[in-house]
Amino acid sequence: MPRKPVLRAVEPGETSERETPKTILQAAESGCRLDELRAMRRRIARALDDPNTPARDLAALSRRQLEIGKEVEAIEMADDEDRSVIANTDDEDWDESAI
Repeated sequence: MPRKPVLRAVEPGETSERETPKTILQAAESGCRLDELRAMRRRIARALDDPNTPARDLAALSRRQLEIGKEVEAIEMADDEDRSVIANTDDEDWDESAI
């Protein structure tokens, strides 16, 4: 799961600094894989919520939505070293006698 943002009280007159979500094209051109996946996930979610989406497309869209969600989660977990399954350790000296 993504890390929860740190919350704080806003100052009087302060506004939100929310970023406008990127389109898929903008995300692809930026070169950030995570932004691209998030934009694709939003687009598919929009299609899934649309009552005019053909029923024949719902299964494929749902499956792809789940796949993208897993990819996003894996990238976010890899970025968060505390929860990653990959250990970043130093190389050990070679011990020939261990063979």
